[in-house]
Amino acid sequence: MNKFVITIGLLLLSNIAQATTEDQISFKSEQQKQLYLELTAELRCPKCQNQNIADSNAVVAKDMRVKTKQLLDEGQNKQQVIDYMINRYGQFAHYQPPFNVATSMLWLLPIGFILFAGFVQVKRSKSKQQVDEPTNLSDLDDELAQLLVSDSNNKIDTSASNNAKTEANVKDIK
Repeated sequence: MNKFVITIGLLLLSNIAQATTEDQISFKSEQQKQLYLELTAELRCPKCQNQNIADSNAVVAKDMRVKTKQLLDEGQNKQQVIDYMINRYGQFAHYQPPFNVATSMLWLLPIGFILFAGFVQVKRSKSKQQVDEPTNLSDLDDELAQLLVSDSNNKIDTSASNNAKTEANVKDIK
């Protein structure tokens, strides 16, 4: 049991020691440290899926952090560091890509699709209303009543003529 407690304690201490090695980077000023933290949060690891270089443990992310620190030590500003990383690793390395033809399609195509779908929906509903909608309900009620009356009159007429024919046949037989 005693060996188990010592092993757990050593594991915890090794994690603490590893976490403090990242914090050992020395900066010339607080402003440089803030700029470094902003850049590492804004630059994306090319190897990792959607993870910034501050959070990534990939080798390329570590190299990018070292290069970011080196460029800041040389006196370059934020935009110059970002430009260097974009030239070196491509547009994927920056979370905020510039607005150009390729990125405009990412924004404009969904908006265009939504507008087109709305237009089609309005067009379909208007055409459906024209087909389904009767001209006037009272006109339809009048037409239905006339059809029923004429249908019942036809039945009465046919039954009367059938009675007359039957009587004529009976007279012929006598």
